[in-house]
Amino acid sequence: MKISMSLSYAGGFEESVNRVVELEKAGLDLVWVAEAYGFDSPSLMGYLAARTEQVEIGSAILPVYSRTPALIAMTAAGVDMLSHGRFHLGLGASGPQVIEGWHGVPYHAPVQRTRETIEICRRVWARTEPLSYQGRTVQVPLGPGEGTGLGKPLKIIAHPLRERIPVWVASLGEANVAMTAEVADGWLPIFFDPARAQAVWGSALERGRARRDPALGPLMVSAGGPLAIGEGEEVVARREVLRPTLALYIGGMGAKGKNFYNDLARRYGYEREAEEIQDLYLSGAKDRAAAAVPDALLEALTLCGPQSYVAERVAAFKEAGVTHLQVNPVPTGGQRVTDLVEQVKEMAEAA
Repeated sequence: MKISMSLSYAGGFEESVNRVVELEKAGLDLVWVAEAYGFDSPSLMGYLAARTEQVEIGSAILPVYSRTPALIAMTAAGVDMLSHGRFHLGLGASGPQVIEGWHGVPYHAPVQRTRETIEICRRVWARTEPLSYQGRTVQVPLGPGEGTGLGKPLKIIAHPLRERIPVWVASLGEANVAMTAEVADGWLPIFFDPARAQAVWGSALERGRARRDPALGPLMVSAGGPLAIGEGEEVVARREVLRPTLALYIGGMGAKGKNFYNDLARRYGYEREAEEIQDLYLSGAKDRAAAAVPDALLEALTLCGPQSYVAERVAAFKEAGVTHLQVNPVPTGGQRVTDLVEQVKEMAEAA
């Protein structure tokens, strides 16, 4: 099991990249770079590629609506070339509030759009023939009666370093998870509870795997949570860093009836709590919404406690199919982030 982290650049991107340079030496295998509606992630990933030598670099995520599939393929090939073959393309549909509210693009057929984007990317990288694709959500070139009629199939001018860049999909719903297990190289679930993952996603994963091309190999999975190792209540209390994030996602990431994360909390068995969190958050009572997040859910989604306990949690994630343990180190008592990465790396290798 490998160790991955999401890049946090709240204190400045250059400072965060300096930290990744040190974490690379400590054994970090993969760093994910997010994109919401702040800075674009490809610019940041290019800088990260220039500053590092071994750590793999992933987008988590590039929304499939904010760029054409051909541009996503070009961007992936570019970052892969800059990083000498260290890039992982993480894709996702995002949500209607961001896609329609920020990008001004209709949020239509997200599962199909993701599938077609993956197919187009792989055709572009393979470079065997000019791109011609007539899908439900993407038509390249545009068909008769669309545009000027002057479009023609083209082949990427550059020669990608790899024709099979790993493609990951961030998915939660039944249809999307099944599609991910069928066609993607990796899966990026959020708020992954290893004890409940099989009950929530098992059937969807099995449906997708039944249609999976064996040439893709086993599905990779990146999941985890906040990490703190040590004795005492201070360490266990580090779980609390996730509380406001859970309140935001369960309560405010979407409207009533259109919140994927609220749906997930309900599927985990927290129907009443999910409704309460959403009602409080949408009414502006964010602190009360955070307080309503169940302690049991916090524990299930984190790795905070004594070394033996954290080792058990690492083993549980591996048993649930996680190949890349996603950690957010929250040191205590003079620890360094690199110390925690080194410790959890040893646990992952022993699990």
